[in-house]
Amino acid sequence: MAQNARLDHRNPLVFDTHELGRRPGALQRQTRTVPAPRDLGLQGVVGVPEGAPVELELRLESVMEGVLVTGTARAQAEGECVRCLEPLELELDADFQELFSYPDADERGRAIARSDEDAADDEDDEDRLFLEDGLFDLEPLLRDAVVLALPMQPVCREDCAGLCSECGARLVDDPDHHHDAVDIRWAALQGLAGTMKDGEKDEMSGGAPRSARADEKQEK
Repeated sequence: MAQNARLDHRNPLVFDTHELGRRPGALQRQTRTVPAPRDLGLQGVVGVPEGAPVELELRLESVMEGVLVTGTARAQAEGECVRCLEPLELELDADFQELFSYPDADERGRAIARSDEDAADDEDDEDRLFLEDGLFDLEPLLRDAVVLALPMQPVCREDCAGLCSECGARLVDDPDHHHDAVDIRWAALQGLAGTMKDGEKDEMSGGAPRSARADEKQEK
């Protein structure tokens, strides 16, 4: 059985359901502001800084199988624009819902006695979350919800033009920014034109071309 590790009620992300009871239909609402755990978000892309406040609104409902937890997490996420690489901030609003099952109840909600061997053979339990002594840890659920709510490629604004691919300048600062492209097919002709101009300068200065001077030396 995929039981939670030993839970500490002092952990701000651990919630107590004892007051809710096990009568199906019982409801309880809880609000809590907790510090964000480490690496909450898409690591290296965008996320909630460690220790930043995360506002939680939870609705706990007792059902036959356990406690159905429905909630919303709100926080300020920080990251970097994937286009212009400038820092950005965005409002995070992540919704989640999960059933935390009673350890001694099957999917039909009937209390059953189960041995460790039976639990090990039950593959369905591996994907289930369980209450531990009336407590549940919200952190795994919160992490999954935050990752799904954050953009995989955050941008500072939808029409961000990004950076110049040649010099790295921010295009939003200079909409007319451009580089004159030189066609490589003309590069050789430009070099030839430069050589011809040098030769014309030599003739104008009274100097004979090298080939002519060489012929004169041979005749002498």
